[in-house]
Amino acid sequence: MATLKVTDLHVAVEDEEPKERKEILKGVNLEMKTGETHAIMGPNGTGKSTLSETIMGNSNYHVTKGDITLDGKSILGMKVDERARAGLFLAMQYPVEIKGITNMEFMRTAVNATRPKDKPLPIRKFLKMLDENLEILNMSDEMTERYLNEGFSGGEKKRNEILQMMTIKPKFAILDEIDSGLDIDALQVVAKGVNHMEGPDFGTLMITHYQRLLNYIHPDFVHVMMDGRIVKTGDADLAKKLEAEGYAGLKDELGLDVDLVDDDVSVGGGK
Repeated sequence: MATLKVTDLHVAVEDEEPKERKEILKGVNLEMKTGETHAIMGPNGTGKSTLSETIMGNSNYHVTKGDITLDGKSILGMKVDERARAGLFLAMQYPVEIKGITNMEFMRTAVNATRPKDKPLPIRKFLKMLDENLEILNMSDEMTERYLNEGFSGGEKKRNEILQMMTIKPKFAILDEIDSGLDIDALQVVAKGVNHMEGPDFGTLMITHYQRLLNYIHPDFVHVMMDGRIVKTGDADLAKKLEAEGYAGLKDELGLDVDLVDDDVSVGGGK
């Protein structure tokens, strides 16, 4: 069982006007273990994506206080590729396109990067695993021969992120608004892939606005972020309460003196 722990994390980003660092995360505490599914919800601008990018090591986000540890070891000094090899995976909200590298080449390189250099995964085993994952996600073989995300629709990009996750088999997957822009059919396929990974050696951290994702991927823990902090943690019922009452209702319940960027956000979908 692996453990990912965020302790009193403060993070700032460069603000052009005025040119100074602006604090986004203001003391985030979170602990998750493999075998668990966590969801983070909250209004826009509260720091959810900042948390995911910081965990993965994006250099645009500056940790000013606190720590992130994987199995008790700080990862703050690790580069993005080192964190990936250690078992972290980020499915991005807006996956990038990379011309000249096929999906298959990218995934095989990523899989072998997690293995000893003298023991790469045999190509036949890799192809068998890839074919099995393609079938689960209802994706064609043709997708693996295309350049990474080039010309993909939004739904194809999200499926491709899940295909990568299933093939690489990380310890922890961070899914940053993986449900954004997906219709119900695509959402169900993505959820099928995530649920297929469920087990004692895999943990999921989902970042979402919408309770509908949690109808397909059932969280063990739901955390609510406001103003750069986790202000409440509960089970799946907390997400249902948010859908009924909104973030403003929780703000009033907790007596929080914070500004909500989207006071009128409907957690169930839309605005």
